[in-house]
Amino acid sequence: MIKQILIAFFCVAAHGLFAQNGTISPYSYFGVGDHRNNGTVDNQMMGGVSMYGDSIHINLSNPAAYSKLKLTTYTAGISHREYRLKDFNEEQNLSVTNLDYLSIGFPIADKLGVGFGIMPYSSVGYSLNSVMDNAQGAEVTNIYEGDGGINRLYASVGFEPIKNLSLGVTVNYNFGNLEYQRIQSVEDVQFGTLDNRESKINGYDFKYALNYNPTIKDKYTLYTSVLVNTQGNLVSKNTQTLGSFSLSNGNNVEVVDVDLDASNLRNTELKIPTRTTLGLGFGENKKWFLGAEYSFQQMSDFENRFLGLENVTYSDANTYAFGGYWVPDYRALSGYFKRVTYRAGLRYDVSGLVVNEKEINNFGITFGLGLPLGSSFSNLNLGFELGRRGTTDANLIEESYFKVNVGLSLNDRWFQQRKIN
Repeated sequence: MIKQILIAFFCVAAHGLFAQNGTISPYSYFGVGDHRNNGTVDNQMMGGVSMYGDSIHINLSNPAAYSKLKLTTYTAGISHREYRLKDFNEEQNLSVTNLDYLSIGFPIADKLGVGFGIMPYSSVGYSLNSVMDNAQGAEVTNIYEGDGGINRLYASVGFEPIKNLSLGVTVNYNFGNLEYQRIQSVEDVQFGTLDNRESKINGYDFKYALNYNPTIKDKYTLYTSVLVNTQGNLVSKNTQTLGSFSLSNGNNVEVVDVDLDASNLRNTELKIPTRTTLGLGFGENKKWFLGAEYSFQQMSDFENRFLGLENVTYSDANTYAFGGYWVPDYRALSGYFKRVTYRAGLRYDVSGLVVNEKEINNFGITFGLGLPLGSSFSNLNLGFELGRRGTTDANLIEESYFKVNVGLSLNDRWFQQRKIN
């Protein structure tokens, strides 16, 4: 039954993964779009803390955690986000629903597990209007629109060569299209101008993980982890068209392909700097856990030459995350909510994006529930996040959001020999 449910879910969701408009944030205009959270719902609801792993959940953020898997696990997640976008003059409410990940993980030997799946890496999706007067006093309207995103196929392996020490590696293949359009019209001028740009992206990166989780006093566990996501070397194949169109009927009058070879912009490289995460936590297995992580990334080395934006720079990025869980009694035979997992956390992201000389940072508070499904190890994970990003200073936009996550984690038994008496 689990397989039938998951196959049906995957067929519907896989179509949505490539068709979805992953974001409506104006800040997706920059870089390679809005970076999506690559953790499962249970990790996201602990503030994004990724060092914890167990035998029945996939940990998409930490490949070393695959060494803990005892059962084949299928997992998928979707999210719905309500936005309130506010600048100095007005507010606007918008929403977007996304598929966040599809994944499977399973043990292939004692203390050796593997997994693979697909998830969005970044999303572009914005529509902005700007109205101003030119030197002659005529009103000039600029419309900026963007769409697309980068998806990620991954394969992971984790193993425990020495007691309490787990190692893991993930290889990511990133691919997708990013589209940008600018339309300009001038008051009392018959024709407008358009600038269309498209980037086809592909490239690899790797993540390495080391977890050391010794037992203390036969009851507690100390959690330590080091994650290194190596520099992503993405190749961008670019095209650009410039032209004019009639404001009366919208038809193009003249559109030409820009010779990007002359400016050495036909093929560019996007180098996503190495990201390192250090984690420390403490807890009692299957009862409670608290952990904190610090990540840093030299985003000051990043640039996107093809877009050539003048009002954006990059500084070094870092993230602070704190979170944990609590289970009243996972073996309780009566009282359903005693077996529920309660999760909470918070995070603060210094993104490294600087627009109009203002840092664009994010703060979020997370909480959620892990709901057991019947008497099996499968569970439904519900999560909620309240957050704020950006600022209204320097003619920028502040985003306030409320996100609802739903994650399904289903367990089955593969690669286990059946015994007949």
